[in-house]
Amino acid sequence: MTDSSLIDLVQEELDAEQYAALNWEGSFEDYLALAEANPAVARNAWQRLVDMIESYGFEESSEPGVQRRWKIFNDPFDEGRDAVYGLDEPLNRLVQIFRAGAQGLGPERRIILLHGPVGSAKSTIVRLLKRGLERYGYQEEGALYTFSWVVDGEEIASPMHQDPLMLIPTEARDKVERRLNEGWDRPYAIRLRGDLDPVSRYYHGLLLKRYDGDWRKLLEHVRVRRFVLSEQNRVGIGTFQPKDEKNQDSTELTGDLNYRKIAEIGTDSDPRAFNFDGEFCVANRGLIEFIEVLKLDVAFLYDLLGASQEHKIKPKKFAQTDIDEVIIGHTNEPEYRKLQNNELMEAFRDRTIKVDIPYNLSVDEEVKIYRRQFNRNSIKKFIAPHTMEVAALWAVLSRLDDPTHPNLTILQKAKLYGGEEVQGFSSEHIREMRENSTREGMYGISPRYVQDRIAAALVSERESVGPLQVLGNLAEGLVHHSLISNEDLRKRYEQLISHVREEYEEIVKHEVQVAVAAESEAVDRLCAKYIDNVKAYTTREKVIDANGMEKDPDERLMRSIETKIDIPESRKDDFRHEMMNYIAALHIEGKTFDFRKNKRLTRALELKLFEDRRDTIQLTSLVSTVVDPETREKIRVIRDRLKEQFGYDEKSAEDVLQYVAALFARGEAKQGAPEAAA
Repeated sequence: MTDSSLIDLVQEELDAEQYAALNWEGSFEDYLALAEANPAVARNAWQRLVDMIESYGFEESSEPGVQRRWKIFNDPFDEGRDAVYGLDEPLNRLVQIFRAGAQGLGPERRIILLHGPVGSAKSTIVRLLKRGLERYGYQEEGALYTFSWVVDGEEIASPMHQDPLMLIPTEARDKVERRLNEGWDRPYAIRLRGDLDPVSRYYHGLLLKRYDGDWRKLLEHVRVRRFVLSEQNRVGIGTFQPKDEKNQDSTELTGDLNYRKIAEIGTDSDPRAFNFDGEFCVANRGLIEFIEVLKLDVAFLYDLLGASQEHKIKPKKFAQTDIDEVIIGHTNEPEYRKLQNNELMEAFRDRTIKVDIPYNLSVDEEVKIYRRQFNRNSIKKFIAPHTMEVAALWAVLSRLDDPTHPNLTILQKAKLYGGEEVQGFSSEHIREMRENSTREGMYGISPRYVQDRIAAALVSERESVGPLQVLGNLAEGLVHHSLISNEDLRKRYEQLISHVREEYEEIVKHEVQVAVAAESEAVDRLCAKYIDNVKAYTTREKVIDANGMEKDPDERLMRSIETKIDIPESRKDDFRHEMMNYIAALHIEGKTFDFRKNKRLTRALELKLFEDRRDTIQLTSLVSTVVDPETREKIRVIRDRLKEQFGYDEKSAEDVLQYVAALFARGEAKQGAPEAAA
C-alpha cells in the first residue's frame, strides 16, 4: 500500500462539515439568535450533565428491584472497557441527584461525594461522566459557546470560557430569561446567573468608558465561538489530586499571579497579570473531580465550601469570582470516618451529598467485570467453564453478612441477591435482608485482587485455566494480601473458598449427570410421563400406558421425582394440585407448559433419568488403569456431550470427568448421586 492511499484512508474519516461547525465564530447578535432558536446552548453545567446522560438513554436493569440502567455507564466510548456493573441502584440515585441539581432544587449547591471501598468503580464513574461531556460537546445538541475580546488588534479569550450571555447587564436578564424559556419543554428553566470573570470585567469597563456607556458599541469588540470540553486541554473539565502537604498550594485551585506580566503592567492587582488556570477556573462550564477529596489540606476544603454553596471562588488579590460547574469528589471508608469524627469539619459535611458506591453483590454482574478484563479474544489460553463464576462467587460472598435466618446459608443468600430462587424465601425476605445489612458491599474483597489472581493463573505454565486453579491462586494470595488486617479475616476468606469449592463440585456433578442422562428428548419424555401421572392422580382417573391399558397413577415414579425437589409426603397432594392449576392457567392463556423454566423440576427430572441410566457406565472406572473398549467409548460420548452442551474443550472435559469420578470414588456423592456410580 502506497503512502498516498494511507492518506486517503485517513482523509475518509475526517468530517469537514463537523470541523466547520466546531469552529463556528460569530458576533454577539449571531449568538443571541442561536440562543433564541435553541435555548439549550445557555444551560448551566448541571443541566448539560443531565442532558448528556439522558442522551445515551437507558435500558432495563438486570438487578432485582431496579428499573433502569443508564447506558452512559456501559462505557460507549471504549467498547465497554470501563463499563460499570452491578451498581444500577446507586447510579440511579446519583442521576436523580443530578436531575434535582439541574432544576435548582439544592444539590447544585453541594459537593457530590462518592464513598466506597477501594476498587468499587468510583473513579470509573467520574471518568465516564467526563468522557460523556467531552463527546457531547461534539454533537449539535451539546454545543456550547464562549467569547473573546478584540481590542486594539489583540484577541483576549475569556479565561474561564464563560457564556456570552454573561455580557447581558443584570437589569435586563429577567426579560431575556423569559424569552428564552417561552415554549421551553425541559423540566428545568434557563437562568442567567453570575458575573463576568475579572479579565472580562476589566475589558467590559474599559470599553464602556471608551464609548461613554454605549453597550452596543462594546459588543462590536466581542467575538463568540463554539468550543468543546476537554480534560486533556484543560477546558471545562478539571481534576485535582492531593499531594504532599508541603507541596500543596491553594493557588492550584484558583490560579496564581503571572510575574512576567506584572513586570510589564506594573501592578499585581491587574487581572491581566493573573493566570486563571487553577482547576476551579479550568473546570468552569463543566465538571471538576477531586480524587481522594478528604485527604486535601484544610485550606483546600475551605475553598470547596464557597465553590459549592455560593458558586464562587476567591483568586488571590481579586474579588470573589463566579463559577458554574459540578463538583464531584470520592473517598474511601477510613478517610470518611475521620471526617465524621472531626467536629471542625461540620460545615463541610453539611455541604456534602454522600452517595455510597459499594462492591456489587450480584455474581452475574461480578462475572462481567472479569470477562471484560479477560476477553477471550485477547487471551490465548482456554478458560474452562465456571472459572470466572467461582471467582466472582467468592468475591461476592466476602462482601455479605452471615445470614441471620437459621435455614439460609451464605451461598443461598448470594443466590437470592443474584435473582435466583431459593425455596422458602421471597422478594420480601430479600428486601428485609438488605435493610438489615446496610453495610454489605462496603467491605470485602476488591475486584482488583481477583483480577490479579486470575492473571497469575493465565501466565502459568498450564495449557488452560480452570476453576480449581483459580481458587487455589485466590487462597494462596491471601497470605500476602495487604488489606487483610487480621488472621480471623483471612481464615474467613479461606472458609468461603471451601464453600465455593463445594458449590463448584455440585455444578460439575450435575453437568456430568446431564451428560450421562443423554439427550434432552429423554428428559421431555420423562416429564410428559410425570405430568400424565399427576393429572390422573389429581382427577382420580387412570393412566393409559403405551399398550392402551388403563393403570393406576405410578406413585413410585411421582415420588422418585418429587423427593429430589424436597417435596415431603405430607405436601405431595398440594404440590400436584398446584402444578395442574398452573398448567391449566397457561392453557387458558394459550400458552404451553415448559418445565425447563422451573429449574428445580428440571434438575429433579435430570437426576431421575441419571439414576435410571447409571448402571450403563461406572464413572469410577475413570480412575482405574484398566478400562474395556466398550466403557471407553461410552466415556468418549460423555466427554463429547460435555463439550457440546457446556463449552468444555477436550482437555478440560477430561479433567472434569476425572475430578467427578474421584469425588464419587471417595464416596462424596450426595442425595441423587449414587456413591458407586455417576
